[in-house]
Amino acid sequence: MYEIARRHLGKVVAGAAMAVTGTAVAVAIGLPGSAGADDTPGGRGALGAGAAGTTAGTSGAVGSSSGLQGGEGAQSVGTAPPPATVAPAPAEGKKGVGSDPLTDDELSRAETLALTPPGAAAQQNVEGGRGPQHLGTDLADPLPGDGTRRAEVRLYDYGRDELITRTVNLDTGKVEKSASQRGVQPSAHPEELREALELILASPLGKGVKEDYEDATGKALTSTTQLWFNGDLYRTYREANVPAQLSRCGEHRCVRLVTKVLNGAWIDTRNLIVDLSARTVTRVG
Repeated sequence: MYEIARRHLGKVVAGAAMAVTGTAVAVAIGLPGSAGADDTPGGRGALGAGAAGTTAGTSGAVGSSSGLQGGEGAQSVGTAPPPATVAPAPAEGKKGVGSDPLTDDELSRAETLALTPPGAAAQQNVEGGRGPQHLGTDLADPLPGDGTRRAEVRLYDYGRDELITRTVNLDTGKVEKSASQRGVQPSAHPEELREALELILASPLGKGVKEDYEDATGKALTSTTQLWFNGDLYRTYREANVPAQLSRCGEHRCVRLVTKVLNGAWIDTRNLIVDLSARTVTRVG
């Protein structure tokens, strides 16, 4: 009885040992050796090929195939993407839709229509010529339930120092509304800034500007095209001391400029204020 039990136990132990051995071989085939030693796709494939090769020739071939696939994956990851390209903007139509910004054609048409009403020829622009000075054009707010596009055109009459706002119906071509205000000064238009620079260069106070330009370039300053310039309105309520000559700024259009040599040094013109309505230049500070 003891002998029968001993033999049965021996068979169980032997069977368990064979099962463990089979499991170990399966793990060796299914998992790469030194798992986690190399987390790159190519590295895992190469190690897997070596481990499988030590176990069986067929498994080695499978591992080698995995290694090649891993190498190709690593190469594709390291390849730079092609350069980005910018698609050309679609051609602009003559008319916008809804709340689209005004097209170039609409801007030009709105300005022309705003200058049509009788009396426009009696008004003056910044140079003293006939017709008001154009300051800007924007899309007008739509009326409730009306999809018609309208433009709001801002003009300035230097003859009367008035801001004129006209609303133009871009479908019918009619000026539907016109209003005038005094003492309201929108930001300066580039044409106004250029005229201010012309007045500075023509003034005795522009002598210093010309000297600074010649010191910086070795050449004489004879035209506004030789300078980069920008600026905006001179507003008296922001200033601590306002000279008597500038006391009407706000009623008049007055501007202050910043200037520099093209691609060169700055030339300080901030202390020169131009009254475009009176066409005078005053030094401040």
